[in-house]
This record gives sequence, structure tokens and C-alpha cells, in this order.
Amino acid sequence: MPTFDPARFDERYYRRFYRNPRTRAVSPAELRRSAELIAAFLRELGVPPRRILDLGCGLGLMRDRLLERFPRASYTGVDVSEYLCRRYGWTRASVHEYSNRRPFDLVICHDVLQYLDARDAALAIRNFGRLCRGVLHFSVLTREDWERHCDRKTTDGNAHLRPADWYRRRLAEDFVNAGSGMFVRRGAHIHLWELDRLEPRSTRRRA
Repeated sequence: MPTFDPARFDERYYRRFYRNPRTRAVSPAELRRSAELIAAFLRELGVPPRRILDLGCGLGLMRDRLLERFPRASYTGVDVSEYLCRRYGWTRASVHEYSNRRPFDLVICHDVLQYLDARDAALAIRNFGRLCRGVLHFSVLTREDWERHCDRKTTDGNAHLRPADWYRRRLAEDFVNAGSGMFVRRGAHIHLWELDRLEPRSTRRRA
């Protein structure tokens, strides 16, 4: 099984998986589209964020687009990479350990938790519940994605490949799944129409 080592996320890692058009797993255009999806979802809900937290922000490729859409918002980028924090000024911390006295309206965690073992990944999901008071945008490489969907030539397979339901069960403790990677914090003053939810309103919270 992979061992988590922050030193792995150095300049060479980001050159391969993010900067080199021939080997990158995701392009800047794709992440800008993700930012547009997040912004459209928040505008539809009528809840423009004032505080945005990007956990495992990497190169921060969603930052500018989100701040264009929400110019009154502040953005906090957090990453475990010493290289990125030194270059871009992000806060250095792991997603399962980062804390803040004030919760955030929008929390983003894009393709990070597959690098953590089961214990730390579960702690990170619990941490989302503490840090987020509004909307969480979450994505992760799952076992199903590796087996059926992703390009294995460009995707980093040196990861913990857990089934998608492993994440769904844990996210359901604090969040309502609204689809497309969008999760609404339980108890938030945010209205979701019945068919916007991927669970019936009567479903009991899972243990």
C-alpha cells in the first residue's frame, strides 16, 4: 500500500501531473470548468460565499475563477507540499489536521484523499464537517474510477483505491449529497428541492 510522504509532492510531481500537457492528469481548463460548476451551484442556491477554503489546493487553479465570480470572498489555500507553499504562499498543513477558528462557506477538496490511508482519510472527512458551514465540493479517485473511467497512463495510481461507497457513507454523517461532487452541510440554512438530493429526506443518518 502507498505510504504518505509529503516530500513526494515536489516540483517534479506537479510538472508531470499538472504542467506538462503530454502527461498531466488534469488541465487548467478542466479545473476552471469545475470552478464554474461550483460557482453556478452556489448562485442557484443563493448563497454567495464570503470565506473559501481549498484543501490540497495544489497550483490553486480554481482560485482566480472563483474570486472572479465572488469578488467579495476571501480564499485560503492549504497544501501539504513544501514546494507549493513556498512558491505560492499557501498554508502548509494536511487536510486531516488543518484547523481554523472560523468555519468556511465553501470548502473544496479535489483529488486529495486517495493519498491518505483509511484512518487519515476518515479523519479528513470528519474535518470537513468542522470546517464547512455551507457547501463542500469533493472529488477523489475511487476504485471504480481506476477500473472503469480514468486514463491510467496519466492518472497517478500510486494511491489508496477505495470504493466510492466508502466515501459516501462517511460524508453522509455531516452532508447531504446534491450530486456532481456538491455536498450541503446538514443543518445549514440552504434549501434543496427534493430531487436535488441524492437521498430521500426521510433517510436516517448512517452510523
